[in-house]
This record gives sequence, structure tokens and C-alpha cells, in this order.
Amino acid sequence: MKVLRGTCLCEAVRFEAEDNFEQFHLCHCDQCKKISGGAHVSNLFLTPSRFTWLSGKQQINQYDVPGRNISNAFCKHCGSPVPYLSSSKRWVIVPAGSLDSSPSLAPQDHIFVKEKATWYKNIRGIKQYSGFPE
Repeated sequence: MKVLRGTCLCEAVRFEAEDNFEQFHLCHCDQCKKISGGAHVSNLFLTPSRFTWLSGKQQINQYDVPGRNISNAFCKHCGSPVPYLSSSKRWVIVPAGSLDSSPSLAPQDHIFVKEKATWYKNIRGIKQYSGFPE
């Protein structure tokens, strides 16, 4: 089984995950928009036995949204989202952007699209650049 590595932005937090993710959701709920500061989060779900902390676990802060099964785990130095164990303990939730390489599983769906940001709905035709526009 291929193993993927990941880190936070400052690399204080490091982990490994087997490339055997079971779910990959792009979540547009209001809480995930607040957590990410963007249009959605991109979360992979993996059983805990297929995940290993390499370093920096003590550098993580976690906020559990009251009354919801939503958490936000982040490096307390750089603020980057990092993996966390779900409240059910069934899954490790891995932010896709925290991985150093791409998982073999592609996003499976967009969820909570009723709460999708209105500014994100019609983006197909906008210009794309490989870096900052000139």
C-alpha cells in the first residue's frame, strides 16, 4: 500500500496516511466555509489504523463546534488545517491540502450544496492563471 505524507505549512506537524481513503467530500456547509475561509473544505476520510502521527501532535489545537459533529484542528503555530479524529472515533479526517502529494481517490461529491457560497456558483468561465495575474 502506498503511503502519503503530509504536514502543516510550518512543518511542525507531520503525519503519514495509507493511500486507502474511503471517502472524499467537498463540503460547502456554513461551518466548513468558516473553518476554511473559502468556498468549501476538501476532506478525506480514513480509518485510524491507517494513519500515523510522525511529529507535532502536541502542536495541534482542536475546536469542536457545539451541537454539531464538526471540528476544526489546526497547527497552533501556522494555523494550517491538520488531520483529526472524528467525534465517533471511526474516521481520521484528513484535509486534502495538507498532503504532500495527491491521493488516488478523487473527490466523490459536493455536500451541503444548499449552503454553497453564492459567489462560487458561476465560476466555470472565469480566467485562470498559473500564478498571479499581471
